[in-house]
Amino acid sequence: MSVENNNAVSNNSPSGDGGSKTLFEKIWEKHVVKSIEGGPSVLYIDKHFIHEVTSPQAFKGLEKRGLKVYRPQQVVATADHNVPTLNQHLPIVEELSRIQVQTLKENCEKFGIELYGLGHPYQGIVHIIGPELGVTQPGMTIVCGDSHTSTHGAFGTIAFGIGTSEVEMVLATQCLMQSKPKLMRINVEGKLNNGVVSKDIILYIISKISSSGATGYAVEYAGSAIRNLSMEARMTICNMSIEMGARCGMIAPDETTFNYIKGRKFAPPLTPEGEQESPWDNALAYWKTLYSDDDAQFDVELNIQAEDIEPMITYGTNPGMGIGVTGHVPALDEIDVRDKPSYEKSLHYMGIEPGAKMKGKKVDYVFIGSCTNARIEDLRMVASFVKGKHKAHNVEVWVVPGSKQVEKQAIEEGINTIFEEAGFLLRQPGCSACLGMNEDKIPAGKYCISTSNRNFEGRQGPNARTFLASPLTAAAAAITGEVSDVRELMPQP
Repeated sequence: MSVENNNAVSNNSPSGDGGSKTLFEKIWEKHVVKSIEGGPSVLYIDKHFIHEVTSPQAFKGLEKRGLKVYRPQQVVATADHNVPTLNQHLPIVEELSRIQVQTLKENCEKFGIELYGLGHPYQGIVHIIGPELGVTQPGMTIVCGDSHTSTHGAFGTIAFGIGTSEVEMVLATQCLMQSKPKLMRINVEGKLNNGVVSKDIILYIISKISSSGATGYAVEYAGSAIRNLSMEARMTICNMSIEMGARCGMIAPDETTFNYIKGRKFAPPLTPEGEQESPWDNALAYWKTLYSDDDAQFDVELNIQAEDIEPMITYGTNPGMGIGVTGHVPALDEIDVRDKPSYEKSLHYMGIEPGAKMKGKKVDYVFIGSCTNARIEDLRMVASFVKGKHKAHNVEVWVVPGSKQVEKQAIEEGINTIFEEAGFLLRQPGCSACLGMNEDKIPAGKYCISTSNRNFEGRQGPNARTFLASPLTAAAAAITGEVSDVRELMPQP
């Protein structure tokens, strides 16, 4: 991986004066309502996604001040974090989860916001339903009280997570105070190896620059390897931008983007019969201007060769602690002396020795889901690999679709039957075992190989131990009962 630091140039880049601009600058400048000299800007927000966890206090704040939601038609609500993924037709068992989901319903009714709650055909994880419904569109500013809002950046948007007080601010004004971040571009060139997918790309990047390596930056992903990815694969990469500290992640829209959006529920409509222009044509003309100009300047650029990436696996308690599946956990003498105490603490929690190999490590649970990897392509990928195989006897496998639409499609395509024959359990939509905020928790001390985005201590339940990996690597572990190199189990290309 090579690094170019362009600070001397970027700090004088022609931003806002008609000169060359990055994708981020083009969208940012179009949405600035007011700039404060030497301070933040007032930024207009196009779409605001909300869910049951970070919205109750915001609505309470509006009530205390006697305020309405300023533009309820620009707010999209769903229930995802606290919902059960079995028997969703029954009352929620966990009391706190039940209260939070019910409170969201009451607040949406009170403030005139449409809710895709349990039982609705559009219900699902907030960062999955936005794109699949065509709500997420290039050139937008998008926020949500959820750190993985950067997912939407795959469409060429500025999308980022906000805190509860900021959720209240956006509900009240449709604007937000924001400081402009520095700019980073990560170029991934070349062709991916067999068994390597987009989750491996982002885990590789984070392992190289650390879980704080992009702090203070908006990151644009570019290069031939990125352009060759599907939209769903691009979403996986942008989703985990926050895991290296980035404010947001984004990819310039192209024909792949436009073809994905076209015809979706809330996409701009196509040309009505007898008319020459349409909302779709007008939107498309704007979207095609959304790219970084050839001589646009970034503060930092990283260059990565796709051929250097192998299937990845994490071994520690942050997403930056990752290695190729054939590698070894760093020995203590490979760790900076300042980092040794936290490093040893992390490995002690995980029950892993310095210098150990991850390949062959036994696992107890496999979780395929989350806003990172619960789209239909992820389920198809896993189904294609496990068809005709059966899970190891010592492993429990949960496959959780990201939305009702994904669940419906999986059933229509017979993916659920393939999973059933393999001993996998296809559950109902929700955040599930990504985080210990619902009934789907990993028991204490057990190892879970997970397609989610975080492996912090207790993230999947008190004292649960998490290995992050791609859907293919997770599926391989489900079949073998241990961390495996999926390439050894796949037919050669």
